[in-house]
Amino acid sequence: MLTKSTGSSAACDAEASQSRRRRQLSSKLSSTQLFKDYEKAFYEATGLPLAIRPAKAYDNALRETPGENPFCAILARTNAGCANCLKMQEELEVKAGLEPRSLHCFAGLCDSAVPIRVGDELIAFLQTGQILLHQPNQEEFSRTTKQLLAWGSQVNLKALEEAYFQTKVFDEGQYGAMLRLLSTFAEHLATISNSIETEAAAEEPKLVSNAKRYIKQRYSEKISLDEAAHAVNASTRHFCKVFKEATGITFTDYLARVRVEKAKNMLQNPHLRVSEIAFETGFESISQFNRSFKRVTGKTPTQFRDQTD
Repeated sequence: MLTKSTGSSAACDAEASQSRRRRQLSSKLSSTQLFKDYEKAFYEATGLPLAIRPAKAYDNALRETPGENPFCAILARTNAGCANCLKMQEELEVKAGLEPRSLHCFAGLCDSAVPIRVGDELIAFLQTGQILLHQPNQEEFSRTTKQLLAWGSQVNLKALEEAYFQTKVFDEGQYGAMLRLLSTFAEHLATISNSIETEAAAEEPKLVSNAKRYIKQRYSEKISLDEAAHAVNASTRHFCKVFKEATGITFTDYLARVRVEKAKNMLQNPHLRVSEIAFETGFESISQFNRSFKRVTGKTPTQFRDQTD
């Protein structure tokens, strides 16, 4: 029983650590100038909101963003409307794990999620929508108000009706093209997310920032976990625990990410062979390099080079 309880606790701790990491990374991505510029351009071109929502964070990412639908803003202030929206976000995430997906809420409005994947890992979603794919009509609005009243929601029906009939309308082809553009943008965000994760954070423990500095100085050498712990005057067990808690990833994963970032820069040089780059960046074999590179970027080194030519 003790072993089972300990294992369950460890699993919960690991999930909590991953959740913190996803939230931190999503926050950092949202703060980049790249995202701010794209969000502004997207809103000016479409009039729609755009936000980054961490994976498994079922909150309303579009709340109080530029372009938020006033109809959705009113519904979000009702308990039933908010609960229904959050439930839809959870369903949307399940469907959008690998590619963009859209769902319709009980009021007939469409929300969409575009996954941001770093290699094989789902980090976050680009969220947009709050639109109609057909002209608003009185019949659908009446069904919505009846449902709200059945739930016991207190809402200004006149303001709700005015907001509903001002909802932006897109045809499916036009909206689908917008989601494809967001998919390309999600790939750009995934590309920079790895470099963001390897940057030192001001609030992290000194042990971790010293370890990161040590790794960046010696990434091309063979570095063991014990050696890294010794270099920062910590026991291996304590080092592993603190490093994982601070970064959300293991020492080994972090080292691989640093090496992959260096390799991505070197792959820009067409005169360097892939095998040269693998060993120059500290990988012990071509197969290890290929596995690590694809796990982090979602592409093989050769595919990455071909796309940047």
